[in-house]
Amino acid sequence: MSHVPARKSGRDIALLALGALGVVYGDIGTSPLYALKECFSGHHSVPATRENVFGVLSLVFWAMNFVVSFKYISFVMKADNRGEGGILALLALVRPSGKPSRQRAALIGFALFGAALLYGDGIITPAISVLGAVEGLGVATHALDHLVVPISAIILTLLFFMQRHGTARVGAVFGPVMLVWFICITLLGLRGIAADPAVLAAVNPWYAYHFMQVDGLQGFLILGSVVLVVTGGEALYADMGHFGRPPIRRAWFAVALPALLVNYFGQSAWLLHHPEAIENPFFSLVPEWALYPMVLIATLAAIVASQALISGAFSLTRQAVQLGYSPRMTIVHTSAKESGQIFIPQVNQALWVGCIALVLGMRSTSNLAAAYGIAVTGTMIITTLLFHTVARDKWGWGPWRTAALTVPFLAVDVAFFSANVVKIAAGGWIPLAVAALIYLLMTTWHYGRKRLSSIVAENTLPFDLFLPDLGKRNLPRVPGTAVFLTSVPSGAPPVLLHHLKHNKVLHDRVLILSVASEEIPQIDDEERVTCEPLGHGFYLVKARYGFMETPDVPKVLALLPGELEEQGHHTGAFKVQDTSFYLGRETLIVARKALKADARVGRMVRWRRVLFALMARNAQSATAFFQLPPNRVVELGAQIQF
Repeated sequence: MSHVPARKSGRDIALLALGALGVVYGDIGTSPLYALKECFSGHHSVPATRENVFGVLSLVFWAMNFVVSFKYISFVMKADNRGEGGILALLALVRPSGKPSRQRAALIGFALFGAALLYGDGIITPAISVLGAVEGLGVATHALDHLVVPISAIILTLLFFMQRHGTARVGAVFGPVMLVWFICITLLGLRGIAADPAVLAAVNPWYAYHFMQVDGLQGFLILGSVVLVVTGGEALYADMGHFGRPPIRRAWFAVALPALLVNYFGQSAWLLHHPEAIENPFFSLVPEWALYPMVLIATLAAIVASQALISGAFSLTRQAVQLGYSPRMTIVHTSAKESGQIFIPQVNQALWVGCIALVLGMRSTSNLAAAYGIAVTGTMIITTLLFHTVARDKWGWGPWRTAALTVPFLAVDVAFFSANVVKIAAGGWIPLAVAALIYLLMTTWHYGRKRLSSIVAENTLPFDLFLPDLGKRNLPRVPGTAVFLTSVPSGAPPVLLHHLKHNKVLHDRVLILSVASEEIPQIDDEERVTCEPLGHGFYLVKARYGFMETPDVPKVLALLPGELEEQGHHTGAFKVQDTSFYLGRETLIVARKALKADARVGRMVRWRRVLFALMARNAQSATAFFQLPPNRVVELGAQIQF
């Protein structure tokens, strides 16, 4: 995926803004389906009196403008990593190259847990969005109530099934679908406001203050439902690399924000004169003749919102793999033009199982809303902490300037999170449990890789010892090129030593290849690969990839100079058909007691070492991950006491 150019014409920005409506604003755009409904008829709701309606509506207005317009649009989106946003992009900015301090290590742990929370959000959002749309059938006639859950499950199943075919064709209609959706909810909102224009006075923050003061604890707990109107705030930041800041800002202020506010004001005004609308305020605004078409449009919008979260989970997983927090996974590129369009079968299947389980178990948006919010608000807090660190350390802001901005951010985030804590028993434990499991897997893989790399480094023979010894031995050389992949480029890897021990022969040209992941999104081809002659026909090749890219070793080797020189004569350009790739396949033997290596990489208890070994056995093969031609790969096995 390439960076969005800094300068674009007005037409280009308008087209990108249209695309942003579909990808970026799908989640927050479908919040009117269930947000106000939860405030007045869900868990911890308040009666729909005129005073309460004005107070809640004022909270909605200021929450959207403070959290989304002020925090994310105006400030957080400036903390990009070469144009890319999202919590792992922030993590890459704050993660030190050496051993982190305790404070920085804790911050990294928070960032990983925030990324893990996004998977919990990725399970709930498709379920609640699709259910919220299909529940419109119940407004048309209660005879269809029993079909809401099965229809929702079928739609979600079809959505996840279509992922393997890519989102290129469907993505082309995302923007127009959401534009139609925003136009429709604006018209519905205007219809509601016409019933009681006085509701516009709720823009006055006094109504929010008075509501919180009078209702006390209940007024505070309603924040757990109000937060549903800003749940897509993280998507603005995470999808920034796809569109850039200007299109996302324009789409928000020109279309999404006005449409959402008009609809929330319209729902509130309608409630004041139609108390029966509390059952489903959104669809109660729809004229009877337009109800079924609106259910269809809402379902399409919910699919768009779901797609954005699913694609985000794929992208987040690829980043985790490249940053060393996840095992290798099967990454299928579904577009020949856009590298960002990928499909990860394992993640897709896990999300589908989670969504279907939630729909069948919760059965309504009100029940799902009880589980929704805890993951989003937790991620919002962590994003604020990471933003604070970037502003202080990367931008050089002074402590007072940084605190003046991030303390109010944190106060609002903590208030929303605290109001959602009461939801834990009612279902909020679900995203927390998902996040805890994923966090455990991510940290286990990270520390396990560090431990394994330490063991491999011990068995790597430094080049200043290996090459002189090689020169004394008269080993036969065969035509062609051998590529030995290694994670430790400082010496001859164990797989090369095993090859010499058993086969006692070398190719004319030997490449020691190290593929490293950098903490930036993309690497330019000019900086992708370096080649250093070592003598005796050996070359040290180092390839670099960004955390938004997928390694491709044959393409990397094709970027090498047209001719590799050895002692003054040309050995010819690289050709895949004349190359053998040597990989080490390690079998991990988990020791009962921790080895000495733990002193350098941190203690790792036995059950986590067992878990790491299990994850390693089920990781995608290096042959597939590095896109090596299978008929040119030689694997040499070795047992490693771990």
